[in-house]
Amino acid sequence: MKSKAWYHKQLKRKPVQITRYTVQGLFLLFLIYVGLQFYQFYLHFETLGKTPFVERPSAVEGFLPISGLVALKVWLTSGDFDVIHPAGLVLIAFFVGVGLILRKSFCSWICPVGTANELIAWVGRKIFKRNFEIPQWLSWLLTPIKYLLMLFFVLMVVQMDVFTAKSFLEEPYNKVSDVKMLLMFVNLGGFALKFIIVIFILSLFFRNFWCRFLCPYGALIGLGSIFRITKIERNEDTCTNCEMCTKVCPQRLKVHKVEKVNSLNCSACMSCVEACPVKDTLNLTVARKRVNKWFVPVTFFVLFFVIITFAKITGHWDSIISYEEWKQLIPEAKNIK
Repeated sequence: MKSKAWYHKQLKRKPVQITRYTVQGLFLLFLIYVGLQFYQFYLHFETLGKTPFVERPSAVEGFLPISGLVALKVWLTSGDFDVIHPAGLVLIAFFVGVGLILRKSFCSWICPVGTANELIAWVGRKIFKRNFEIPQWLSWLLTPIKYLLMLFFVLMVVQMDVFTAKSFLEEPYNKVSDVKMLLMFVNLGGFALKFIIVIFILSLFFRNFWCRFLCPYGALIGLGSIFRITKIERNEDTCTNCEMCTKVCPQRLKVHKVEKVNSLNCSACMSCVEACPVKDTLNLTVARKRVNKWFVPVTFFVLFFVIITFAKITGHWDSIISYEEWKQLIPEAKNIK
């Protein structure tokens, strides 16, 4: 059992990482609470009112990326803001947009799948004393997969004309897409269960396997990094090549070998910066100007809460689907195609 002194020392040495782990844990608990609340909401209608009514948490729409993408297309092309799953549009627009400046900060701070992946990797290190490395040639073969998946979904949405996209948003299937997602997890089995088990096992051995090679959502958010507005820069003159930066990187980037971390996989988590034993050898820069290591998380959460607050105040957060419509839709959700 580690002492309080050890934890105090870690907090002093790696304040951003300790904060990041804490936020990840709290946000994961919050999303579990959202899931339970949404399940209670669903049960009220599924049991025809025999269980108490619970307000539907709009945050559940963050788990509807396809609906969000279609809504984003409609909004950008016609100016019409989705009223069926508005919170989903707000969230996907924010996460993709903020990726232009703050890279994949969503992935390293609040993504529940990213948090689960890091937790599984930690369990793997406890069991096997380390996480294993994937051969470089295999990594090259696996990396394109998430971009191909992303391209498939993006092209599917882009090829829709505005009329078709609007029609999709108003269809019963889209209206109950959150319920269908819930039912998939409640009745998990078959291929989906086998797939999750395989990813779990791979993640025990290979850190952040899903995030690095398979996640199309992360791939989409990471595209903003192409502009290289924010990056980690390494001072080669003071670098001792201790490789600590590479060892702690959740995305397994070879930080110690590059002058600037331009990889689309970088989530600006600051792990490498805090692990570096030589002051000012690794620094975060924004538009070529050096900034404090707290810049990414502070900016991300300030914008995050400002955008959500603004959406709620302006009526762009809660769905317009009425109680009576839910009463008709939810009991038939399993049959809606």
